[in-house]
Amino acid sequence: MSGTAEVYDAPMLKVGEAMPDVTLVGDTGPIRLRDRVGKKLVVYFYPKDETYGCTKEACSFRDQYEDFVAAGAEVIGISRDDAESHAGFKQHHKLPFTLLSDPGGKLASAWGVKGVGPLPGRVTFVFDKDGTVRHRFDSMIRFGKHVDEALDVVKKLA
Repeated sequence: MSGTAEVYDAPMLKVGEAMPDVTLVGDTGPIRLRDRVGKKLVVYFYPKDETYGCTKEACSFRDQYEDFVAAGAEVIGISRDDAESHAGFKQHHKLPFTLLSDPGGKLASAWGVKGVGPLPGRVTFVFDKDGTVRHRFDSMIRFGKHVDEALDVVKKLA
């Protein structure tokens, strides 16, 4: 990814494609997503901490978190917010899963996560134990559907 046009014109990561090898900043430091291969993984991109829809979505993942864990999956949320913002958001809403920072939305753009106007996108990806995309859901307004669809797919994966 040498130029901005390449990043912003990237097609959305598709079902059947491998998880790109990326490292982002989490509350405990850098986290390499490919290090999570070996377990099912739900990666959801959301626009901004403490906004109405993002809070509803995060709290839905929180409320179903034990079901994801029971199905052998890890949940990771990603937004442009920094680690400090994520720490406050996690504490305020008692979120038990990892939140990662994507400064400037570079990873979101590289994965083809498109926003609406000035808002960053809201897309959920489900990866199997081999790191292959098995499902993706893209909707800015159907917050709970991200969780429902991801949990349904995770439960069906071996």
